[in-house]
Amino acid sequence: MTVHIGADHRGFALKEFLAKRLFSAMHGTHDHGAISFEPGDDYPDFARAVSDAVAKDPFARGILICGSGAGMAIAANRVPGIRAAVAHSSAEAHAARADEDLNVLCLGADHLDERAAWEIVHTFLTAPAAPDERHVRRRKKLG
Repeated sequence: MTVHIGADHRGFALKEFLAKRLFSAMHGTHDHGAISFEPGDDYPDFARAVSDAVAKDPFARGILICGSGAGMAIAANRVPGIRAAVAHSSAEAHAARADEDLNVLCLGADHLDERAAWEIVHTFLTAPAAPDERHVRRRKKLG
């Protein structure tokens, strides 16, 4: 599985930590930036780059990080084929993967420490989408 990751200035430090963990865990990881801390950057640019890459590969996943995670989720969900949500816990990440087949995880760097963020990411990358008919039916309605 290829993991695409991106963050604005508020999520930059957490992205750097998570990208290193992903590389060491031997995930195929592509860093879409920010490449350096730039206080004036704009989160929609990184959300678009990651979401476009994930939308082209049904087996890829994306991770987006900003201050709250909300801006990234809003921007990512504008790309057809993307199902993005903010998760504040492993339980939320698991439920979103199982029920909605989440393919882009958004994190709020202002609200998570590195350990909690890694646990959420690990759950997101390892939890399967539920095959239950009701979940499949609902996902089809999302498009």
